[in-house]
Amino acid sequence: MGSLELEGSDEEGIAKRLWNKFKNERALALYSPFVVCLASGALDPNAFLHCISQDVYFLQAFAQAYELAEEYADDEEDKEAIVKLRKRVLKRLRNQDELIREWGFEPPKENDCNNATVKYTEFLMETASGKVGGEKFSVKIVTPFEKTKLAAYTLSAISPCMRIYSFISKEIQALLNLDDTENIYKKWLNSLSSQKFEASASSIEDLLDKLSISLTGEELDVVERLYHRAMKLELEFIWSQPVVQQTIVPFSRIHNSAEDNLIIFCDFDLTCTAIDSSALLAELAIIAATNVSEPPVPSTDIRTTWNNLFEQYVEEYRQCIESITPSEADGDKSPQVEGLDYEGLCKALEQISDVEKSATSRVVDSTVLRGLNLAEIRRAGERLTFQDGCRRFLQDIMESKSSMKEVHVLSYCWSGDLIKSALQSGITLYLPPKKG
Repeated sequence: MGSLELEGSDEEGIAKRLWNKFKNERALALYSPFVVCLASGALDPNAFLHCISQDVYFLQAFAQAYELAEEYADDEEDKEAIVKLRKRVLKRLRNQDELIREWGFEPPKENDCNNATVKYTEFLMETASGKVGGEKFSVKIVTPFEKTKLAAYTLSAISPCMRIYSFISKEIQALLNLDDTENIYKKWLNSLSSQKFEASASSIEDLLDKLSISLTGEELDVVERLYHRAMKLELEFIWSQPVVQQTIVPFSRIHNSAEDNLIIFCDFDLTCTAIDSSALLAELAIIAATNVSEPPVPSTDIRTTWNNLFEQYVEEYRQCIESITPSEADGDKSPQVEGLDYEGLCKALEQISDVEKSATSRVVDSTVLRGLNLAEIRRAGERLTFQDGCRRFLQDIMESKSSMKEVHVLSYCWSGDLIKSALQSGITLYLPPKKG
């Protein structure tokens, strides 16, 4: 038998544990261009209407899946719970246009099913029909216990979809003022973070927990795979939503659409790498000084000088951040941010840049890095440890079918050769030659 190792306490049901286990995936939803624009209130209404027009296809699939799950359930109480879920979905289908008007919009006249919607609904119907992981279960001849297993599989393919939207809405609501009426999507967000919607999401999770109690380890593994697959397909749906305005997000999934114009700005030190590359250069300089009879600067002096430079940099950086960050006065909370102060942000970044430039100049003037061997620097770059997933992310960018992509790697590291060798190690990248 397989085993399901999940984060969380033993008291938590499988739905909650799976939700917590895949927290990295759900974070992707928050920083999609669609959700970022939605949270700001700047999302184009046509993009919003396109998104909610897909609800019909999702709801229809949910209703059919619940109907099959009801047949699989052996316990009368479970059957009744599934019937309630199905009735709730059918009611939502009937009231869809009315709800859209309540949110302040006119229902779209055309609502073609997009590819991401098709992928999820087909996955759900295959699961509900007994086709799981390429294996087709014969629902006509299986025992009542095995039918219950199919009901659990069906619920695991639905559960994360409801929870994701509850999660997104609550995260956005936490950023909005209670009396904020400027965001035209607030009524829709309110509906997703309401007690009624939460009750629906919790009902599905509670039922999944109950149906999974008697499953074996291998069957729980199947539940996990289906849950994860459903979450990934829902995230794909969110990321596939068209956004017409230019959007800046902290990270992005890779798109293969030829229409995507993806520009990535990525920090190098401690974002791509697991260690500070400037400290690595200092260590190389110390080793180089140790291996020669008459080094330009003794290794002990290099270490002392480097430590002093580092401490000075840390202190200046701390003072700079404190000078540009609003402070709490007399125990009061920080002042309410009323909006983006673009000019203030530019000025603050210039102050930070001045600190970096000053620190760099001191390193150059100190000559602590004099005598470094270029070949050793490149070899060190090849062995530089990257953060988990970073190399794969960069490789995916290069393999993406979209030709409209740019990647800009930023660093205060003094050696471009170190960065190039690190990025080229195990990744097929084109790095333009150094100018001059």
